[in-house]
Amino acid sequence: MERCRSPGLCAGAISAELHPMSEAAIETTGIILERKGEILYRVELMNGKVVLGHLSKPLTDAKAELADGTSVLLEMTPYDFDHARILRECPH
Repeated sequence: MERCRSPGLCAGAISAELHPMSEAAIETTGIILERKGEILYRVELMNGKVVLGHLSKPLTDAKAELADGTSVLLEMTPYDFDHARILRECPH
C-alpha cells in the first residue's frame, strides 16, 4: 500500500491550494430573530430574506449568546444564500 506523500490531502481532504474559492465572500448585516440551537440562529437580512446563521469559531469559543433583535455582521458565499456565518455584533 502506498503512503500518502501530501499530509492533509489524504482521505479525501480538500486543500484551498487545489480548489481556491473563485469569488470572495459576501459581507452583510442582519438582525437575530430567534435562537435555534447552541450556535444556530434565524437571521433576517436587510432585504427581508431569512437565513440560518451559525456562530464563527471565535464566537463559539467565547460561548457568545446573541439576543433576539441583535444586529450582526454576516459572511455568506456566493454559492449559498440560505446560510451565513455570524462574524460579530454590529454597533447600534
